[in-house]
Amino acid sequence: MTLPAFRYHPDPIASGSIIPSDVECRACGLKRGYICTAPVYAEEDLEDALCPWCIADGSANRKFAATFVDSEAFPDGIPDDAVQEISERTPGFNSWQGGHWPVCCRDAAAFVTPAGIAEIRRDYYEVEGQLMTLIVQENTSREEPRRAC
Repeated sequence: MTLPAFRYHPDPIASGSIIPSDVECRACGLKRGYICTAPVYAEEDLEDALCPWCIADGSANRKFAATFVDSEAFPDGIPDDAVQEISERTPGFNSWQGGHWPVCCRDAAAFVTPAGIAEIRRDYYEVEGQLMTLIVQENTSREEPRRAC
C-alpha cells in the first residue's frame, strides 16, 4: 500500500514520524501497516494510534479534533491554508525543543528530518556554516527569527 503524500513532510518514514506497524488505526479501524508516532494533540490519547491515511484525508482531525502541529509553531504571515494543512493533515515530528515548523520566504517549508550537529556534519556539510549561523542568530535574537532561504 502506497503511503499518502504529505507536501510539507515528504518522507515521514525517514524522519521517524511514521513507522511500520500492525496496530489498528483508531480513526478507521483498519490495520494498514503503518502508524504515526509523532505527537497528536487531542482530548483522547492517540499516540501511536492513527494511520497516515486518516491524517492525510483529515478524518482523524474531524473525528477526534486532533491536530498534529500546534498552530502557534508558525510565525505571523504564513498562509492560513498552509498552517491548516500542516496542523490538521500532516504528521508532525518529535522534538526536545518544542514545536517550530520550518519556514522560508513567508511560507511553510517541508520538514525533512531532525538533525543534530553529527547529522549536519555528515549529511549537510556544505551548508554547515550557514546552519550554525542561523541557529546562533535564532537563539540570541529577541526579534522574529531569520529564516534561511
